[in-house]
Amino acid sequence: MRNGAVLAAAAAGAGQFDGMITPASLAADGWAARRSGGFNAAVEPFWIREAEGVAETGILIEDRHCNTNLGTIHGAVVMALADIALGLGAAHACGHQNLVTAQLSVQYLRTAPAGAFIHCRPEVVRQTRQLVFVRGLLCANNQNIASAEGIWKVISPRIR
Repeated sequence: MRNGAVLAAAAAGAGQFDGMITPASLAADGWAARRSGGFNAAVEPFWIREAEGVAETGILIEDRHCNTNLGTIHGAVVMALADIALGLGAAHACGHQNLVTAQLSVQYLRTAPAGAFIHCRPEVVRQTRQLVFVRGLLCANNQNIASAEGIWKVISPRIR
């Protein structure tokens, strides 16, 4: 079953995630796994899909992403996904210049269990020569689990 159909089926039923989303179903629906290393290696792979000129970013929640006593996604993973997803939106808006996160705010709305696919579609709200303002909703099982907004600053390329 394609991921779009899985998400539509999940939307039809309120309640627990049914665990049907897999790496294969994500790939079949146009998502591609990406690894970049560094800090991100702690939560990778991130899944990225271009839709209507915007790079959506998601993560398939594994046990290692969860609070051990609850079996639900850890807030730090939600924050990392927000940083990556909104940062990619900012990078796309400014022609992929070098950026750093200047400010990031996340409001947690609900949790999600291991096996859920959480994704974010960034929206660039404003852009200046040196700053990009971005917001987005993080969704799982067709429900918002968090909202995020942040500011990214354009920086000079690193000199080696």
